[in-house]
Amino acid sequence: MSRRQLSLVILMGLLVVVTAVAVVHSKYASRKYFVELQTLRDERDRLDVEWGRLQLEQSTWATHGRVARIANAKLKMRIPSADEVVVIRP
Repeated sequence: MSRRQLSLVILMGLLVVVTAVAVVHSKYASRKYFVELQTLRDERDRLDVEWGRLQLEQSTWATHGRVARIANAKLKMRIPSADEVVVIRP
């Protein structure tokens, strides 16, 4: 084998090793990002459930009956009688 052929074989072997290391690194990064993606999806799902629960809680707190009951009990508000209503015309 000539010196040129030996150099070419060594260069090709080195390129194969570099390529193999790049493939291993790429696979590692791919797995790492996949795990991160799954973690973020789990967090998204958890936050979606919490958001739904908070919306339900908000709608419960804002029902007309509850607001009217609290306005009556705590603020002493009531619906005015007909003789207490004053209509202002321009």
